[in-house]
Amino acid sequence: MKVLFASAEVSPFFKAGGLGDVAGSLPDTLCELGADTRVIMPLYSTIAAKYRDKMTYLCNFNVPLGWRNQYCGVFTLVHNGVTHYFLDNEYYFKRDYAYGQYDDAERFSFFSKAVLESLTHIGFMPDILHCNDWHTALIPTYLRCFYSHLPAYWDIRSIFTIHNIQYQGIYDKSLLGELFGLPADYLSTMEFEGCINLLKGAIETSHIVTTVSPTYAAQIKSPEYAHGLDGILRANDHKLIGIINGIDTREFDPQTDPALPAHFSAKKPANKLQCKLELQKMLGLPQREDVPVVGMISRLVDHKGFDLVEQVMESLVGENLQVVLLGTGEARYEDLFRNMAYRYPDKVSASIAFSNDLAHKIYAGADMFLMPSKSEPCGLAQLISMRYGTIPLVRETGGLKDTVQSFNEFDGTGNGFSFTNYNANDMLYTLRRALGFYHSPQWKRIVSNAMTSDYSWAESAKAYMGIYSRLTKRS
Repeated sequence: MKVLFASAEVSPFFKAGGLGDVAGSLPDTLCELGADTRVIMPLYSTIAAKYRDKMTYLCNFNVPLGWRNQYCGVFTLVHNGVTHYFLDNEYYFKRDYAYGQYDDAERFSFFSKAVLESLTHIGFMPDILHCNDWHTALIPTYLRCFYSHLPAYWDIRSIFTIHNIQYQGIYDKSLLGELFGLPADYLSTMEFEGCINLLKGAIETSHIVTTVSPTYAAQIKSPEYAHGLDGILRANDHKLIGIINGIDTREFDPQTDPALPAHFSAKKPANKLQCKLELQKMLGLPQREDVPVVGMISRLVDHKGFDLVEQVMESLVGENLQVVLLGTGEARYEDLFRNMAYRYPDKVSASIAFSNDLAHKIYAGADMFLMPSKSEPCGLAQLISMRYGTIPLVRETGGLKDTVQSFNEFDGTGNGFSFTNYNANDMLYTLRRALGFYHSPQWKRIVSNAMTSDYSWAESAKAYMGIYSRLTKRS
């Protein structure tokens, strides 16, 4: 089984969010299960020199794109036992930022076409092309339109994974032929509400469409979550599958994490307290064992639930707890947390920034982790926090619902706390319920339940392998 995993971001080379984490860890597990899985991504100029210096030049070729004929070089690097290909074109990828450029449509249509053109040059013709999010959405469409009739490409099957349906790649219809190079008869495939919609095209042309949790797969067939594409997804329901994400258990391991002042495990959890005390000290909070620390690591935006937090922030700090925040986002929320940290320096720490090192310290040093999201396709933070024995408090949506089971004090099951309605008072009630258990003998049981849950890619990778095998009719 040969799989080529195409993504605009891959950890550790470039990561802007959860997509990078997935593309950086799922292929590793697929390889462990016996699939020859390789990864292909753009060669951004921002990739660290320690990786660029180890890359080997492989080949170059020209990519036809509309009326354009553009150079593409290929470099390769084996990382964690997985072969990675990097597609080079400095005009498109020598930028200060990977996303948000004026010509993203052209940059990622070039990348999509280059992925398919590269196959006859790199000596790897996959059985499965696994594409991810709108940046690679043209790959299944180009495969059907331009390549599927060619003998070398006949047997390739495409899978498209929706990591966040909010981002769809929406452009003017005039770009269908001029930029994307697609014939006029593909307008019906690509057009949605008067525009070209790359995500819609991928849904229509892929052999299988997956998304990152079973609940999210159900939710995006409804208008509330689909950002307009619910009808398209209902029409393609026969090929829509939800598979929960995992995390890289090597990177997120409290027994070996180099960011931590002390290491611990589910069997030997005692050193978690030292991580908490050091976190409090580092952030200027009183070092108190008896006060629970509630962590939040997030973009500060509405759909992450910060409008709920804003409504009850005064009540929140009235509880016997400390709040530790790390993130950036909307100015109103940044200002809210700066103000609360100024007014309540013994109770609130606000780091308006991004720091991977501090994130690891919060995962390990906090007692609870708050994720009151309005929508959350999968969520990785709740999985990471549980691995570090930090108990998630979540709203039941998307992958949060699939991975966090609210603690049941009668039978001792459950690995966190959750609430159903998108309501600030329900969130506050759930937090107070968790605070009550924090001071009870049952807290150790909850922590044990969380830390012994399986957050790896093992089961999810097996599900993907099952899809690959079915598409290629291999057992």
